[in-house]
Amino acid sequence: MRVTYDAEADMAYIQLVERIEPGEAVRQVPAGDGTTAVLDFDAEGRLLGVELSGAARTLHPDLMAAAGKAGRD
Repeated sequence: MRVTYDAEADMAYIQLVERIEPGEAVRQVPAGDGTTAVLDFDAEGRLLGVELSGAARTLHPDLMAAAGKAGRD
């Protein structure tokens, strides 16, 4: 699992697999009414990652401290 965070946009991405190839996330599903989360699934219906807006208020501080900056590999 890898977490990246973009402080300017207050967006985080929790990547659940080692690598997501371009075009591999074929379905994006909002995680409920009024949520700030979008779930990314592959063609087989497997969850690849979760995108969160408002991440600073949504994620636990320990996870935020461990998150890499967006745009870094």
